[in-house]
Amino acid sequence: MTSRSDEPRRDASVSRRGSSRAGRDSGDRGSGQAGRSGTAGRSGGGQGGRGGSGQSPRSGSGLGGISDARAYTPRGRTVRDDPGLRRTTGVAGGAADAAARSRRTPRTGRSADPFRPALQVLDGGRSGGARTARRAVPTGAGRTITARPLRDGGDVAKPARRPAEGAGRSGGSPARRPVRRPRRPPRLADAHRRLRLGTLIALAMFTTIGIRLVALQVVEAPEYAGGGVADRLRTVVLPAPRGAIYDRSGAALAQSVEARYVYADPEKVEDPATTAAALSPLLGIPASKLTDEMRKRKRPDGRPSQFEYLARGVEINTAEKIMELNLAGIGTGRDERREVPGGDLAANLIGFTSQDLVGLEGIEARYDELLRGVNGEREYEVGNGDLAAEIPGGHSRVVEARPGSSLQLTIDRDLQYMVQRILAKRMEQVNGTIGAAVVLDVRSGEVLSQASYPTYDAADWGRYDPSDRNDTATSFVVDPGSIHKAIVFGAGLEEGVITPETAWPTPYSIRKGDQVFRDTHNAQGRKLSVAGMLGFSSNVGTIRIADRLGTEKLHDYQLRFGLGRPTGEGVPGEASGRVLKPSEYSGSSYGSVPIGHSVDVTPLQMAAVYAAIANDGTWVRPHLVREIIGPDGKRKPVPAPETRQVLRPETAAALRTLLEAPVTIEGGTASQAAISGYRIAGKTGTGSRVVDGRYAPGEVASFIGMDQADDPRYVVAVFAYTPSGGGGDVSAPAFKEMMEYVLRHYRVPATGAAPPKFVVYPR
Repeated sequence: MTSRSDEPRRDASVSRRGSSRAGRDSGDRGSGQAGRSGTAGRSGGGQGGRGGSGQSPRSGSGLGGISDARAYTPRGRTVRDDPGLRRTTGVAGGAADAAARSRRTPRTGRSADPFRPALQVLDGGRSGGARTARRAVPTGAGRTITARPLRDGGDVAKPARRPAEGAGRSGGSPARRPVRRPRRPPRLADAHRRLRLGTLIALAMFTTIGIRLVALQVVEAPEYAGGGVADRLRTVVLPAPRGAIYDRSGAALAQSVEARYVYADPEKVEDPATTAAALSPLLGIPASKLTDEMRKRKRPDGRPSQFEYLARGVEINTAEKIMELNLAGIGTGRDERREVPGGDLAANLIGFTSQDLVGLEGIEARYDELLRGVNGEREYEVGNGDLAAEIPGGHSRVVEARPGSSLQLTIDRDLQYMVQRILAKRMEQVNGTIGAAVVLDVRSGEVLSQASYPTYDAADWGRYDPSDRNDTATSFVVDPGSIHKAIVFGAGLEEGVITPETAWPTPYSIRKGDQVFRDTHNAQGRKLSVAGMLGFSSNVGTIRIADRLGTEKLHDYQLRFGLGRPTGEGVPGEASGRVLKPSEYSGSSYGSVPIGHSVDVTPLQMAAVYAAIANDGTWVRPHLVREIIGPDGKRKPVPAPETRQVLRPETAAALRTLLEAPVTIEGGTASQAAISGYRIAGKTGTGSRVVDGRYAPGEVASFIGMDQADDPRYVVAVFAYTPSGGGGDVSAPAFKEMMEYVLRHYRVPATGAAPPKFVVYPR
């Protein structure tokens, strides 16, 4: 019997199942040696044990017996349950049994417990300290293997060291082949490492997602939100009410009234052709044009257009009929329409606007910025598809429109109507083509009436020729003729060249340069008074006054009276006219300029000249605007007009008296302008129309006069262009009819003073 210390120890790593096998094999071998003697010691398998293991499997008490009792078959049955699995007694049986068990178990040291791998993973690949005590396992061959715990929980039998060669027991038994070291089982992965790796990956993923969410919600949120809102936004223009235009009494000459606009959303119009055919009769617009407006198109920013105007200023009743048709993609909105109550009343002066209420001509264009105001807008979110309606609680922004200011003109509506009617009637009698009439308040410079012929209906201006829309009073450039002589006589009186009592022998004609100028009334060389020169409109007498005055002085007075530049009345496109400078005179200019030829003027400029004479020699700029009425109703008077003194009051008074001669003397040129009870003063003229710097065929007859020479208040100027002549039959009679209405309308009493007695041919 060999003790544990007699044999060298050798380490061996086996699993728990391998240790069990080793114990069982040792027990079997021990049992074979001892037989049934039952003598067993703890140091050997054959000697140790509480009883002989060969008696029965149940009575075997070695480690092998314990392992056999606890071992499981692959099907989960124990050796005890299946007799066929019980080992035979003896070494040979034990060896055979061990070999068979080795074949059944592919991995040594691995427990047959199906839950063992999972428990090992949870335990970090170790079995813990379940079996930490060393056990001596008898091998049955004279050696003792000490079992040690493995990392996976199995026992490793550590054999005694191999004795040196030749050493051994007393019998000198031959050297045994060393026990083969069992194969080390594969090492399981470290669960803690995998858990840490998985945790790091999960943290990295959540960190990345979190950073991206922060970027989307905080950094890039405005951009994405703005891009999304832009696709849902709809903008509707809130038109600013355009200011009205009133006459001096507050009557509306042009105003804006509530209307509707009709629009199309090309993205929603299902059948443009059918839709256009349904709208055309109601809107009065060709179906082809409506179809083109409803076609799909891109806006400048690349997005599809969802709003296109089809018509503006549609009457409310018409818009309601359109909505009753329930056409896809067609809608209406609040709009304004410019309404002109008088139709053609002062149309050439007031002008008109476009459908967008933008002034295009006349006062509407000149004061467009003041009248138009600033449009507002309403911006809101809408849904898509069938939910294409405003989103409750969504984005909504309203910019209120700022209404435009209104204008109160100096025009008198009733007087304007009468002047237009009288002018049109007289022009039709002589087949005149262009006419103009102006009524001025001589003290304030206010234009009370400014009529043009032909005229047009401003409410339907599109069907008229552009020439019909001209304001003749400011754009009609004419050669004034004899009405220009008042400037020469006024300058002569002011400069002392003549006096009211001056009289000269006056021949029938006078030569200037290569041209001969003649009088229509032959004085036959007799003395002709200054009053007679004006009464008979003597060309010779006027030229002789201009000769004494000189070209420099004449040119200076022309400019003082406002010739050669626009009056600045307020109508766009006003012509400036033209006067010759002394350096531009030719030989005949010394004769033509004094009598009103080679001079370009407008009817308004010449009306302002006579108003200055009537206003004691003070020239006042003609103007049309009296007050500006703000959106809040506050009234703001316009600045005082420009004024300048041209003649001394006494000179102007003397000139007014002389201007009574054409009306009062027998055979005077303006006898048709006389009004009973009133001292009418004025002058006739016959000139030419200037077109592109050249004279047009025909003549321009004119008359400008004031209500009474001793206390004038109003000046009326009438111009009539007749291609075939005969304009003289228009101007004086038209003046008389207009002035009579002015006197009645403003209730101007006669002064009662007797008119002067003029001496035409003094001795």
